[in-house]
Formats: sequence, C-alpha cells, structure tokens
Amino acid sequence: MSEKIIRYDLETEIDHGIEVSNLAYATAKELDLAENLCYELAVAGMVHDIGKLRLSRYMSGEENPLVIEEIKYVRRHTQLGCEVLKKRGYSPFVLEAVYYHHENYDGSGYPENLRGEEIPLGSRILRVCDTYAALTEKRPYRDAFGQETAFRMMIDEVKNFDMQIFLAFQRAIHKS
Repeated sequence: MSEKIIRYDLETEIDHGIEVSNLAYATAKELDLAENLCYELAVAGMVHDIGKLRLSRYMSGEENPLVIEEIKYVRRHTQLGCEVLKKRGYSPFVLEAVYYHHENYDGSGYPENLRGEEIPLGSRILRVCDTYAALTEKRPYRDAFGQETAFRMMIDEVKNFDMQIFLAFQRAIHKS
C-alpha cells in the first residue's frame, strides 16, 4: 500500500471524526443532555473509528467498495478501537459509545446485535451522526450525497435509528 493511500485514508478518517464529533455534540445539545455528556460525545465522535487504523493491512486500497472478505475485518474496528482507547484512559462512556456505534435500533447491527434501549445512548447518537457524515462525504467509490438526499436515504433506513435521536439530529442540522 502506498504512502499516498495511507495518508489519504488518515486524512479522510480525521475529517470524518471531526464531522461526527461536531454532529454528536450538536445532537446532544438538542437533546438537552448535560454539558459533560455533550463533551464526552464530541470526544467519542472524534475517535469512534480509530480501530480502523489497526486494520490497514486488511484493506485493499483500491477504488472499489470493500469485498465481502474484507468486511469481517472492518467490523472488528469497534472492538479494536475500544482496546486502543481503554489503554489510553478514555472514560467508560466513550468506550461504550465507540464499541456499540454500529448497533441498529432494530437489532440488526453489530457487534452484539443489541436493540432499542439496550444500545447505550451515546452509541445511538453516534449511529445517526456517523451515518449522515458517511453519506455526505465523498468516498473513493462514490460522490458525496447532498443533505436532502442523505436525509431521504436515512428515512428509508429509519429502523436503524432511535427515532427521538434522529428527530433531534434533524433539528440540530436545520439550526446550523
């Protein structure tokens, strides 16, 4: 894998983390969460995909969507990220938010197939913000979707999200 690809991926991941962090903070404020939780969500948003850095040897670096064999490795990024963050003393709230941020409200997510309110609040917030950020960012295999298109796509998959959080997220986006 060339240095150019690694640098591009790192820059992309950092930009994505900043976007998710800002969205998570704004959504938490819209939900009237305590300031310390808003801050913790901003931190969790920034580092939620840090485990992907440990997966670079499994990634192809090609400009095509991931092949099925690579998906199983990518799904480990939540666990790997928690291991990295735990060693560095991040709070239990951040660790939990990062570990479960790919759980879907209907129970179809990973890593534990939690559903509904079994999913920690921070993870439910990150799930919405991460999805929106991913849709509205240019990827090597597709252009960025506009805000309205991203919202329509998320509504089509609303079963993945806590509806109260999704509505608060929409309010926060429309305020900015």
